Amino acid sequence: MSRLRKAVTLAALVPLVLGLAASPAPAAPATFTHPGVLVSRPQLDFVKTQVKAGAAPWKAAYDQALSSAYASLSRTPKPRAVVECGSYSNPNYGCTDEREDAIAAYTDALIWYISGDARYAQKAIALMDVWSAVITDHTNSNAPLQTGWAGSSWPRAAEIIKYTYPSWPNSGRFATMLRNVYLNKVINGSNSNGNWELSMMEAAVGISVFLEDKTNFDKAVTRYRNRVAAYVYLSSDGSLPKTVPGSGLSSRDQIVSYWQGQATFVDGLTQETCRDFTHTGYGIAAIADVAETLRIQGQDVYGTDVGERLRQALGFQSKYQLGTAVPSWLCSGSLKLGLGPVTEVGFNALHTRLGIAMTNTQTLTDRQRPAGTNNLFVAWQTLTHAGNPA
Repeated sequence: MSRLRKAVTLAALVPLVLGLAASPAPAAPATFTHPGVLVSRPQLDFVKTQVKAGAAPWKAAYDQALSSAYASLSRTPKPRAVVECGSYSNPNYGCTDEREDAIAAYTDALIWYISGDARYAQKAIALMDVWSAVITDHTNSNAPLQTGWAGSSWPRAAEIIKYTYPSWPNSGRFATMLRNVYLNKVINGSNSNGNWELSMMEAAVGISVFLEDKTNFDKAVTRYRNRVAAYVYLSSDGSLPKTVPGSGLSSRDQIVSYWQGQATFVDGLTQETCRDFTHTGYGIAAIADVAETLRIQGQDVYGTDVGERLRQALGFQSKYQLGTAVPSWLCSGSLKLGLGPVTEVGFNALHTRLGIAMTNTQTLTDRQRPAGTNNLFVAWQTLTHAGNPA
């Protein structure tokens, strides 16, 4: 390699490693990669090899998934024509059933690929088929979030089954369900708390990949990038966090109120940190999940401000989740912890692949392994993403 070429290459890598590269314009791939929602075939092959070798932490993570109720071959699905979800799932008419059947389908799809046992592929298909034959709508105040949560899990399962199992006669009906019942509910986003829109965009991106819908893929990615920038603060944003177009937040008082009353902003603080870490974890998980799907589809955002915001958010929340004393300027000196099993995807992308040191995130990630499921839309990420170089 010539000295000039080497210098240019190293210069190009600096912003990538630091997470400061200019953000590329969103563009759907000319050809979508399948399976390509959250996990790719090379990632799945890596996991399969590790599990068969009995290696840690993958074998324990696989056993955890296999022994869960989600992997039960006797599971009875509970589809509904209309899933009605109020605030905090009250009322809960099919909300839990839908989310958990979707996670079960994804669980079965993973076990099928790793084990080669066709019964699990057939069970995943049965779950997807019974819902696609029945559901027509989501209603009540939590409908957009519910659609985002279930709509994040369904395409993960569908991608694995459609592109690794030889037969799924009703895959077209399932695609119609995703378009008509899920995509139209999430694609235009939400001005509620940021975890809503991030989860909705995770669903929209995953569904668009399965449908090979380039228009909605680009629309979802644009909204996702705007929301990530408005969800995680960086000092480069200035004295106030960014806002998303159409949010109606124009004054400092409005922004501070939206940020749960927090008026001091530091790198890694999120819009919901002072609400609680559980909802913050939902937002962080969706940021990482979408970034992973985009990487698989040829649009790697880890080297952009998205990656830097994800790194800072993981590190900031992990530090306090691990027990660091809360300063008085942060959330009036009190935090509601409970981040959840949400660190594996971002940690793997930034640390394993890019080599970025993330001490607090690494400690928390190791402590939580094997990470299970939050029973909403996060599931088995130690199995799929721990130390995964693919």
